[in-house]
Amino acid sequence: MVRRERAFRGISTRLVVQYLEGLGGEADGERRVVGPDWTVDIDTEVVTITSSIQLTEVQLTFEGDEETLDELIPTFAQKAMRAGG
Repeated sequence: MVRRERAFRGISTRLVVQYLEGLGGEADGERRVVGPDWTVDIDTEVVTITSSIQLTEVQLTFEGDEETLDELIPTFAQKAMRAGG
């Protein structure tokens, strides 16, 4: 089992869950999505960009086998970038 962490800005947790469900996962509460052979835990943090700009950063912890994550993470990242993250 491999663990990889990634952070995305400008995307809501609701969209994160929606995108992960579109990739075969199922929400397990508000902060976890479980796929057929992977899991993603979701956390958020408000980060300061400048003295007047703050963004919500969504921090994801992916767990699964290496081959699965090598496909899942870039596919998810592509969807997240389209959302503005």
